[in-house]
Amino acid sequence: MSLWKSIVRSPELEKRMTQYYDVKGLAEIRVQFASWIEEFIMSHHQLPTNQKIFEQLVNAFYDGLKQKLITLDGDNLLKFKIREICAHLARTTPLELYTYIRNGLLREIQALKEGMPQNPYMYNTALVGGHVNGIGGMNAGNPYMSAVGVGVSHIDDVNMAEDAYALPARIQKLAVDVENMRLAIHNFQGEQDSVYNYFSDFNQTRAMMSAQDIQERENQFKEQYLILSERKKVVVTDLRRVINEYDMIQEQVIMALKMWQRNQALAGNGAPFHDNLDEIQRCIEMLVDMITKIQLYVTNLHAMGDDPILADLLNHVRSTQKILVLSAFIVERQPPQVMKTHTRFAAAVRWLIGPQLEIYRTNPTIECVILSEAQAQRHAAHNSTTDMQTAAPPQSSGEILNNVSSMEFQQATRVFSASFRNMQLKKIKRAEKKGTESVMDEKFSLLFYTTVVFNEFKISCWTLSLPVVVIVHGNQEPQSWATITWDNAFSDITREPFQVPEKVRWQQLSVALDTKFGSATGRNLTEDNLNFLYEKLFRNEAGEHNEFITWAQFCKEPLPDRAFTFWDWFFAIMKLTKDHLLNLWKEGLIVGFINKRKTLEEILPVQQYGTFLLRFSDSELGGITVAFVDDQGNKLMLAPWTSRDLNIRCLADRIHDLNVLRTVFPKNQARDEAFGNFYSHHVEQTTRDGYVPNTIRAHVPAIEGGSVVGTPQHQPQDISIPNFSDFESIIYDGCG
Repeated sequence: MSLWKSIVRSPELEKRMTQYYDVKGLAEIRVQFASWIEEFIMSHHQLPTNQKIFEQLVNAFYDGLKQKLITLDGDNLLKFKIREICAHLARTTPLELYTYIRNGLLREIQALKEGMPQNPYMYNTALVGGHVNGIGGMNAGNPYMSAVGVGVSHIDDVNMAEDAYALPARIQKLAVDVENMRLAIHNFQGEQDSVYNYFSDFNQTRAMMSAQDIQERENQFKEQYLILSERKKVVVTDLRRVINEYDMIQEQVIMALKMWQRNQALAGNGAPFHDNLDEIQRCIEMLVDMITKIQLYVTNLHAMGDDPILADLLNHVRSTQKILVLSAFIVERQPPQVMKTHTRFAAAVRWLIGPQLEIYRTNPTIECVILSEAQAQRHAAHNSTTDMQTAAPPQSSGEILNNVSSMEFQQATRVFSASFRNMQLKKIKRAEKKGTESVMDEKFSLLFYTTVVFNEFKISCWTLSLPVVVIVHGNQEPQSWATITWDNAFSDITREPFQVPEKVRWQQLSVALDTKFGSATGRNLTEDNLNFLYEKLFRNEAGEHNEFITWAQFCKEPLPDRAFTFWDWFFAIMKLTKDHLLNLWKEGLIVGFINKRKTLEEILPVQQYGTFLLRFSDSELGGITVAFVDDQGNKLMLAPWTSRDLNIRCLADRIHDLNVLRTVFPKNQARDEAFGNFYSHHVEQTTRDGYVPNTIRAHVPAIEGGSVVGTPQHQPQDISIPNFSDFESIIYDGCG
């Protein structure tokens, strides 16, 4: 399936992308030549670093489209559309056409990656200086792409980022155009001065001239004035072209910064994060320098004569400059997203404008306050980057200690930032809860703001952190992480704070769970693991795995016949693995996510005596159990061990204690060979302070001499998990 066909399957996404292409009149081109466009652009996903070759590529795309138009045939309506397409094509430069359509494809890919229409934001992914997250393919940069299944065979290999050459090269090329504009305006000013001097001389000598000379001089002046007027039109047209190109580049750079912020959120879930902020800052610094020059040129040109077009251009340039300056104020180091009161934490903000505007000389003071979700929404709505309001920030929803810092400029690194190293949330003011809402569902955000003088105006500059959940007890942590995990995975960067979809597709959630678990434990989930999680959520093994998962299913509704939710169960396993099973999990010795029925009915029946399998318990939060085959062919399962048990004696030692466990599945490796490196090694002393040393070991009295006494052959329909009292089995030992 082509990329565009995937887009049109979602009416909302089709509408959004059509609106994007309609801005340049290219929507019909995208529809009519979808396959050709995708094949051409995706086959050139590595943009050439040589400018000449890059221009040849752009021109080849432009000429190819024109050739496709010539060969297109159809009814009268289509022919009328072709005339419209040709008209738009004639008004668009090859570079602008190629760049705009290429960015459109990247937006489409990103939208599909984020699971539209539930996650409607479409990024302009023209990143700077490398790949998304700095990793080669699109999927590698952001794992949420891998679950989309767009259907284009080579789409995974497309580099979503602009090549290291492309965007900086465009900025450098624009810098040349800006310099040429300076020369053009300078030359025009010289021409205008000559004409005005000519007119001044004429007025001074007019009384001494004959009528015929006066007429000749007036005709010459009118002719020169007309030439000057035409010359000014050309200069203004060229200036508008330069400004339009600047606008496109600034949009790309700001969107690159937004993608960096989006990846920062994904990194909160454990996704790989390549920090290319320095590269983005270099582009922003070049743009700051360039837009300052452009503003000066427009001002000078406007001063040569009142012109409403130039007045509008001047307002536009000033607004564009303000947007750039304010967009460059970001949270570089996020505060902890699950924040406990009376606990110290750190954060840092950075202004990516460098030294150009000399704002750093005033050492702006940054203050931090905490806002509720409603406050953040109101603040974002009333203080957009274009409004630049100077009103004081809203009243804080809590009290933060050590919440003021000064920005400092490091000359060597050109980093202009402020660090908050010792903040502490002393108290929090919560909103009234609705329905089943809890404090663990309530999102806050830290607002960092400052006031500076810029272009003779006093402006407020602010930025919001990623959402945080405030807790007061450790037992609130699991549900709080559910809120944060869902937000980091499925939010969009242009949202109203902090809106998230109520449901997402399983493909999206599976990637989020895999990323989270892999980051915490050092090994990602297998396809079988993910299939089991799917069954757990949907209560069945059927389906195409493209169903929606609601927020309530994820972490609010208890699992069938259980007193806990899916997230409670998943989080407890993740914590158990991280705290006690890390090395065993990394070595692939734990199957983990597999259901009891499959273990007892499909896997163990075909295994030999002594084969055992480690799986996470369905019934016990944060429990791991051992299923094994005894010498009579019985398929048995020990009662689960939890974190409390493994604090006393580690899993490897417990397995070593039970001689019935001989071969670990799925590695089919001898127990001691597989687990030997993880056994505890105690140096026993004969006496210690008069006491005889002793060791605590795991023991199952029901198993004697490798056989099970009085245990019937397993029948699947009658299987039950015995409890600790049935076995009288677990005797614990300390273990490092």
